[in-house]
Amino acid sequence: MAKVSLEKDKIKFLLVEGVHQKALESLRAAGYTNIEFHKGALDTEQLKESIRDAHFIGLRSRTHLTEDVIDAAEKLVAIGCFCIGTNQVDLTAAAKRGIPVFNAPFSNTRSVAELVIGELLLLLRGVPEANAKAHRGVWNKLATGSFEARGKKTGDHRLRPHWYSARHSGGIAGDACLFL
Repeated sequence: MAKVSLEKDKIKFLLVEGVHQKALESLRAAGYTNIEFHKGALDTEQLKESIRDAHFIGLRSRTHLTEDVIDAAEKLVAIGCFCIGTNQVDLTAAAKRGIPVFNAPFSNTRSVAELVIGELLLLLRGVPEANAKAHRGVWNKLATGSFEARGKKTGDHRLRPHWYSARHSGGIAGDACLFL
């Protein structure tokens, strides 16, 4: 285990918005005990109070780290966004303080790839139109305008970098997006 200049029980982690339990377990397994965990987002005043003596904060997208909040953080060393973006963090204020901001840019790639596949199949089968007709009382038993995905080239070539990213990070779901 790496040595740290401050005893692990003195290093405070603030985790808000129900950051996954595995993060909490990993910190505890590494010997950190000073962990403040909140299932939801904190209001601004609670956040300022909790972050005041925190060394690290882990958050999702609902908590906003404004310049005021970052200024209230006297000991903050790093910000971890357990989500894709960092738009909830005032990056300029963090940079002024020399606080790095980390995110998880591929954290939901597989989910997005799976949703894309589902939407693609719905469109190929004409489900939105059939659903609208069924709600109007029209039951069309014909398969006209409905297609199987097998053997079809689908997608938009302009999106290729995104498809590649999905394939690269999303495993099987990404492969299906590329080769369906």
